[in-house]
Amino acid sequence: MLITFKTKAYPNVMMYQEHAKRILDLLNKDAEAERGVITSQEATQAVTVLEREIEESRKHQATDEMEQDVKAHHGDNEDAEHEAIEAVSFSTRAYPLLEMLRAARDQGTDILWGV
Repeated sequence: MLITFKTKAYPNVMMYQEHAKRILDLLNKDAEAERGVITSQEATQAVTVLEREIEESRKHQATDEMEQDVKAHHGDNEDAEHEAIEAVSFSTRAYPLLEMLRAARDQGTDILWGV
């Protein structure tokens, strides 16, 4: 399921719920709720929290858990017709929302999100 983040200060950002959940959990928001808001006052702290988490995630290489997920999906035998698997890092997934949070903070607008 997709979650769409909206604000007047930035284009809409869409994420899969499973990816948005980690970010919303960091921001102490209920990822299971159908709708929510990150106020412009919360945006300053949210930017700090997300920047810190992105920096921390960049320090770590791909985990064994990710490798296990790839093997579970593709099996031990690589299919010659598949492209090489490229993992999408947390920082790459979070960056559009981080930019949205910065814009909302700078322009004093709220971010609404919903399914």
